[in-house]
Amino acid sequence: MIIPATEKVPLEKCPALVLNADFRPLSYYPLSLWCWQDAVKSVFLERVSIVSNYKRKIRSPSFQMNLPSVIALKNFIKPSENPSFTRFNVFLRDKFTCQYCGVKKDLTFDHLLPKSKGGVTDWQNVITACSTCNVRKGGRLLSASGMVLYKKPFRPTVEDLHQNGRNFPPNFLHESWMDYLYWDVELLP
Repeated sequence: MIIPATEKVPLEKCPALVLNADFRPLSYYPLSLWCWQDAVKSVFLERVSIVSNYKRKIRSPSFQMNLPSVIALKNFIKPSENPSFTRFNVFLRDKFTCQYCGVKKDLTFDHLLPKSKGGVTDWQNVITACSTCNVRKGGRLLSASGMVLYKKPFRPTVEDLHQNGRNFPPNFLHESWMDYLYWDVELLP
């Protein structure tokens, strides 16, 4: 849902989109957002530049300012080339889909080569699976389970995860963010 700039929302629902110094979001999924307090603090500490504001002000007894909706870091943070191996990133790599049956709920992860048989917990051996398929496969090898894998697991790049993350937009998008999101998507003629 895109929130128009004219709509009044509580301060708690006014996060700032955080851009790197090159004006790209630090991350797409989860989208790089800071709460309004952290955004204002960073402005005062001169760590960020304000790119866009909400149409509302925040006030103290001696000061007032427009609430930032988009901020850019003054110092560039080099993105990691290799994403961390986390449960969330495995799910994101596999597009939050069971790699056996295609279900998108009640997800866990499964070791293709079970740990009991010497399998390791890494990108090439772990996939997203629903609980039903995980129990069905059990501690057996994939070949012995009679199950078919949709896609062979792989070590994703940060770009792979960003690309997949674009398929899962957050529930809240302020219209002032739209110029900074997905600007590297190919335009149609």
